[in-house]
Amino acid sequence: MRILVVEDDQVLSDGLKVGLGLAGMTVDMVGTRAEACAAVAATSFDVVVLDLMLPDGSGLDVLREIRAAGNRTPVLLLTALDEVVDRVKGLDAGADDYLGKPFDLGELAARVRAVGRRGFGRAASRLAAAGVVLDPSSLSAAVDSEPVTLSRREFAVLALLMERPGQVRSKGEIEDRLYGWQEEVESNTVEVHIHNLRAKVGRERIETVRGVGYRMRGDS
Repeated sequence: MRILVVEDDQVLSDGLKVGLGLAGMTVDMVGTRAEACAAVAATSFDVVVLDLMLPDGSGLDVLREIRAAGNRTPVLLLTALDEVVDRVKGLDAGADDYLGKPFDLGELAARVRAVGRRGFGRAASRLAAAGVVLDPSSLSAAVDSEPVTLSRREFAVLALLMERPGQVRSKGEIEDRLYGWQEEVESNTVEVHIHNLRAKVGRERIETVRGVGYRMRGDS
C-alpha cells in the first residue's frame, strides 16, 4: 500500500514513516495543508492519514477538498482532537476512520490496512489467488499451503497483482507502489522483482502482457 501521512510534528512524522514502512507500506510525508492538497491532486494513494491541526489550516479543509474533487481515497484522521463532537465532524466530512492521539502504532497500521482494503472493495484481510495466500498483517505468504519468504518489496509487488487478479498492472503502477518521492527507481527493478517472484510462487502464476505490464492469474 502507498500511504500519504499529513503530520507537522517532525518527530512523530519520522516515527510514522519508519513504523508504517516496517509494516510493509510505502509512505510519503507532508506537513501542511497546502502540501497535502497538492500531493493528493498529483499522486494516487491507497490511504491518506491526516492530522487535523496543521500549521496553515485545518485537516478538515483538506478532507473536504479531497471529497469535493470526487476523490474517494480512504482517509484516516489522526489527531489530539478526540472529543465525540470532533469525531462526528470528521466522519461527516468524509473520513473513513478516526484515531486519537496518543495511539498504538500497531493499531494505526491495522486501521490503515482495514480502510485500505475497503477502498479496494475487499472484506477479507488476506489476499488469495491461484493457490497463493498473502497476509498483510504479518507480511507472510504461502503457496499451495507451503510458506515462502518474500522481501518487503516482493510482497508489495505480489500484493498489488493479487488485489485484482486478472487485471494488468503496468510497470509504472508497480513502481508507484514500491517507491516514495525521495527514492530513486532503478530502470530494471520491476523486472528483477517479477523474476524473483516467479521463482518463488511459480512462473505460470504471473503472466506478462507484452508492452502493457503484468497480471496475476485468476483461480479460474
